[in-house]
Amino acid sequence: MIDSPSYSGAGSASSDDTHALFGQTMGYVAATAGFFALGAYVGRDLSYGWAFVGFIAAFACLIGMNFTARQSGSASVGLLFAVGLLLGLAMSPTLTYYAGVNPQALWQAGGATALFIAGCGAAGYATRRDLSGVARMGFWALVALIMFGVLMIFVNIPGGALTYSILGLVIFAGLTMSDFQRLRRSKDIDSAPLMAASIFLDALNVFQFFLQIFSRNER
Repeated sequence: MIDSPSYSGAGSASSDDTHALFGQTMGYVAATAGFFALGAYVGRDLSYGWAFVGFIAAFACLIGMNFTARQSGSASVGLLFAVGLLLGLAMSPTLTYYAGVNPQALWQAGGATALFIAGCGAAGYATRRDLSGVARMGFWALVALIMFGVLMIFVNIPGGALTYSILGLVIFAGLTMSDFQRLRRSKDIDSAPLMAASIFLDALNVFQFFLQIFSRNER
C-alpha cells in the first residue's frame, strides 16, 4: 500500500510548526529573563514604593499583550520584554536584600527553580493526558492560595509561610505542566509571546516560593 503524500507532508509540517513554536517561545522566555536581570540590576537602589509601581506597570503590560497578540507580533514581543524589565525593577529591592543577608538562598532558589521548571515542563510536554482540567483547577487553587496569603497578614498561623510556599509549588507544578502541554499542542506561531509570558511567570513564582523556603532554612 502506498501512503498518501499529502498526509505525510501535513504531519511533517505540523511537527515543524510545533518545533518552531517551541524554539521561539523558549527564546522569548530566555530574553525576558535577561530583561528581568537587567531590571533587577538597574533598580538595585529603588525603594519598595517604586517596586510596587513596577508590579502595577508589569500587570498593565500583561493586559496589553492580550490585545496586541493577534494584531501586532512585534508589539506583543515589546510588551513581553517590558514585563521582564518591570518585574526585575519591582523585585530588585527584595533581591538586593537577600543578596546582602543571605546570598546562598538566592543561588539555591535559582538552581531549584531551573530543575523544577525543566522537570515539570518535560513532564507536561511529553504527557498525552489532557491537562486542561489541571489548569482550571490550578487557577482556582491559586485564587485560594492568594486568599490564604491575605489571611496570614492578619492572623499568625504556625508554619503558615512554609505551608504557603509548598502549596504554591504544588499549584505551579500543575500550571507549568499544562503550559508546556499547550506549547506542544499549539501550532500558532503568533501565540509565542503569550506562552512565553505564562512560562516566565511560572518560573518567577516558583523562584519566589523556593526563596522563601531556603531563606527560612537559614534562619
